[in-house]
Amino acid sequence: MADTSVHKRQLVDWSAAVRAGIISGFVFLAVTVFAVPYFTGGNAWVMIRLFASVILGEGILAPPATYDLSALIAALLVNSVLSMAFALLLAYIIHRGGLLTGILGGAVFGLAVYCIVFYTMTIFFPWFFAMKGWPIAASHILLGAMAGGIYEGLEVEEFVSVTEETSEKEQQL
Repeated sequence: MADTSVHKRQLVDWSAAVRAGIISGFVFLAVTVFAVPYFTGGNAWVMIRLFASVILGEGILAPPATYDLSALIAALLVNSVLSMAFALLLAYIIHRGGLLTGILGGAVFGLAVYCIVFYTMTIFFPWFFAMKGWPIAASHILLGAMAGGIYEGLEVEEFVSVTEETSEKEQQL
């Protein structure tokens, strides 16, 4: 005889993930553009041009590191797309947890993103190697913690029923 049991599965709130990505992404950009140069002795436009180099290539990094509208637009585009993508992935990973799980899991996720970007992606973007350090790592941890916390704060929890049928033989195992 088969046993039918009903379980509930929590759905990911994708709209909350997108909003968390946008909010945390802009805070991340502000911290990276203003706070990181403060600690590293650099210039805010260096960070803008670093973001833009993902699309525009290494040539955008050439001095002088001053205002460049194309670099600013490219940096905003790269930051927005990547922040939303990371927040969507993070939401899928942490959506069953609570606020503390979101913040701590997000911080670990942010550190993982930092390691992937600065220890793996330097194969494709070798100029990123020069930016490794604790200020950039801290900004990535902040990005993850904020994305996770904001997602959990905005998430509308929705559950769906999942019916599982198990036979007597499966129950005995």
